[in-house]
Amino acid sequence: MASRDRKDPPPPGSGPCEPEAPHERRERKEHESRNQDEALEETFPASDPVSPFVPAKVPK
Repeated sequence: MASRDRKDPPPPGSGPCEPEAPHERRERKEHESRNQDEALEETFPASDPVSPFVPAKVPK
């Protein structure tokens, strides 16, 4: 696994990332799903839904 969040912008000057393998995608999606389920449980009951993470734009 990488030391940065997958949704973080790449460092300046770095090339394109390698595509993830099917098993890596499945593991990542399962991890994201568990995290969202946990966040939902921690905010229940609440009137506002859990907000999805929106990555920042790459600085120029």
